[in-house]
Amino acid sequence: MPKKKEEEIRIVPQHVAIILDGNGRWAKKRLLPRSAGHSAGARTVEDCCEWAWDLGIKYLTVYAFSTENWTRSEEEVGYLMNLLREYMKNCLARSRKNNMRVRVIGDKSRLDEDLRESISELERESASFTGLNFQVAINYGGRDEIVRAVRRIVEDSVTLIDEKTISSYIDTADIPDPDLLIRTSGEQRISNFMLWQMAYTEFYFTDVLWPDFSKKELEKAIEYYGTRDRRFGGRKAGGN
Repeated sequence: MPKKKEEEIRIVPQHVAIILDGNGRWAKKRLLPRSAGHSAGARTVEDCCEWAWDLGIKYLTVYAFSTENWTRSEEEVGYLMNLLREYMKNCLARSRKNNMRVRVIGDKSRLDEDLRESISELERESASFTGLNFQVAINYGGRDEIVRAVRRIVEDSVTLIDEKTISSYIDTADIPDPDLLIRTSGEQRISNFMLWQMAYTEFYFTDVLWPDFSKKELEKAIEYYGTRDRRFGGRKAGGN
């Protein structure tokens, strides 16, 4: 019986979440402004969407701008917002080309009106696409998401409150929880990212700075995921 190719037997996570870390350090190493690192990181995000789909990943969520990132310098925040503006405009063409559905999670109310309109257009236009489901977290914080969900539950006068109820009110209500979290640049924390959703997510940390992240690095993370024994709190027969 012929051996199966490695790609045919690889266990691929359905949903991968990524904390994009290291843009500033990447720029500093090259004596470039931080903005150059953010631009390079945005290009890596574009490539990563294609790598993910090629490898069989169905959902990809990236942490682009957190609720805490507003504390950065006014200049850097302004640059990031303008970069997101351009990214949203360009993403519409890419989503059409690649049949990619794009959604933004986070509190969009603090974003400028033109950026909110771009996001709405992108989400509306790509809603029926059947390729990669790509989520971008903008002005997102895990605790903030839970607070917003609870507020809506109270506003709707919901009396039966359980895990299913809360899950239906969070930003990713119709999206499966992440199977794998990747964080680049050597940091080993989740930084307020998808706190509710990551109850049983596998974590993979790499020293690679985000702009240097490659398809090979993504494959390494998937290979690591394939070695994990995902029991979701249960145990194997005869195990501990």
